[in-house]
Amino acid sequence: MKILNKIAAGALLSLTLATSALAAGPQFNTSNTGLALQGYDPVAYFTMGKPTEGSYKITAVHQDVTYRFASEEHKAAFEANPDKYLPQYGGFCAFGASMGYKFDGDPENWKIVDGELYLNLSDEIQAKWEADIPGYIVKADDKWTKIVDKKPSDL
Repeated sequence: MKILNKIAAGALLSLTLATSALAAGPQFNTSNTGLALQGYDPVAYFTMGKPTEGSYKITAVHQDVTYRFASEEHKAAFEANPDKYLPQYGGFCAFGASMGYKFDGDPENWKIVDGELYLNLSDEIQAKWEADIPGYIVKADDKWTKIVDKKPSDL
């Protein structure tokens, strides 16, 4: 009976994540995991200064997107002010957004600029983006308004 309960719980979690990913729409990068930031804790970037995986036991849903947290304190901080911790461009690659595309943002390639979290696709892309962060942010902000509601595959 315990095995059936675990299977049922796993199936329910999978269905919940899939539904959340579909409901989130194209403006949020929930990639193939169904989670924002691939399950990394958005608050940890600001409080711990490093990418930190969240726990499947500590989650919150904001705008139909599921976020995981490393602690209850991080979850509470997020719920009190989610906009403070949300990654820019829905968690898609900041450099890609500056070119009008939606590439996966890698939670290990990140930077906080003026209190905002930015992700990039890879180490190489992160280095290119860091060569002119202010310029790329201006370009990405402009392009994002045109691509926010488009699926990555449509760009």
